[in-house]
Amino acid sequence: MLKGKTAVITGGVRGIGKAIAKTYCENGANVILCYQGNDAAANETKAELSALGTKVLTVKGDVADPETAKGVAKLIKDEFDGKVDVLVNNAGITNDKLMMRMSPEDFTKVINVNLNGAFYFLKEISALMIKKKSGSIISLSSVSGVKGNPGQVNYSASKAGIVGMTLSAAKELGRRGIRVNAIAPGFINTDMTAALTEEQKESAAQGIVLGRLGEPQDIANTALYLASDLSAYVTGQVINVDGGLIM
Repeated sequence: MLKGKTAVITGGVRGIGKAIAKTYCENGANVILCYQGNDAAANETKAELSALGTKVLTVKGDVADPETAKGVAKLIKDEFDGKVDVLVNNAGITNDKLMMRMSPEDFTKVINVNLNGAFYFLKEISALMIKKKSGSIISLSSVSGVKGNPGQVNYSASKAGIVGMTLSAAKELGRRGIRVNAIAPGFINTDMTAALTEEQKESAAQGIVLGRLGEPQDIANTALYLASDLSAYVTGQVINVDGGLIM
């Protein structure tokens, strides 16, 4: 489905990002995986995905620094003649606490990574896509950005910002052949939910129509659809992948 295409995935060496990267490679895509600091995970993921037969590059850097996105854009020019087909803004962090206990730094740090970082990559990578008049941009929002969540004012704000940015970018870039969509995951079994007890997970599952937490592959499957020509007439959408958590 993605044979010969090139995809950039931020936060691409673990969890949901890794699942998306693996699915893309299995479907023929070359991938550039951005990560902040886990060299061991990056090396392991690169070796695992390279074995699938496509080109896999890793870039270490903080997405909250605009120079990281600029560096990835330069890499695309050098390694892929400026051709990039897919961007997945997946990198994200949490720093949960009640609003009254949340410092300005607690708030700003999450916004800088989750929202500002997505903007930097959106700007740099879409500029390359515009030259080719095609591309698909996928940003990871969250059900917390759609319905809010206590103790997550910073995270919910960043993910709600992703929704607004996606809709605006879709309107700006559609005439240039670029589709822009977002995925809003619900409770997914990742490092972010690993801190929950089994009792807490069971309690969460009771509020989900399908009766279970999601897996990273559930998100990866949707990201594959949005990256492929199967979604050629889909843009400006926020797809909830949450098992029916919010309906």
